[in-house]
Amino acid sequence: MGVVATNPVRASEHQTRGYAEQKRAEKRAAAEQIGIDAAFVDRLVETFYGKIRDDDLLGPIFAERISDWPHHLARMKAFWRSVLHNSGEFSGNPMLKHLAIPGLAFGHFSHWLELFYETLREGDNDPAAAELVGSRARMIADSLLTGIEMRRNGLAAGRAGEGLPHAEARRQMEQKE
Repeated sequence: MGVVATNPVRASEHQTRGYAEQKRAEKRAAAEQIGIDAAFVDRLVETFYGKIRDDDLLGPIFAERISDWPHHLARMKAFWRSVLHNSGEFSGNPMLKHLAIPGLAFGHFSHWLELFYETLREGDNDPAAAELVGSRARMIADSLLTGIEMRRNGLAAGRAGEGLPHAEARRQMEQKE
């Protein structure tokens, strides 16, 4: 008799992979609906890292470590597409890269965020896009700073990024001025 045995583990893996692909597509579609498409990511990364390279505080830190800017920008675009579209195309360990930089502190991350938010404000972006991207940037800065501080100072530094600026709070302050 022609009974075909199926491998339940393989079927489950296939189902999980299909579900993950569906969720990735949904996340990408939601981001694109508010203007966060590949062109948005390209403009954001190019403009933001142009500011970084010219910045008195952060420029020297990057210049000391990055000699191939086109390669770095391509990696950052893949990183941000992974963050914003759940594309899965970035592989790397940003925490290890940042842990290897001596002297990184709250002021560096706060300034990085201010430049990031400035870049978002300068773009002709849907407010929902600016809010989403800004909140993701803050989450990343908070995570990196907290990891660095915990490495230096133990668990007591577990809320190191708590005082980092928020994109929304910054926009509200500017509207009051």
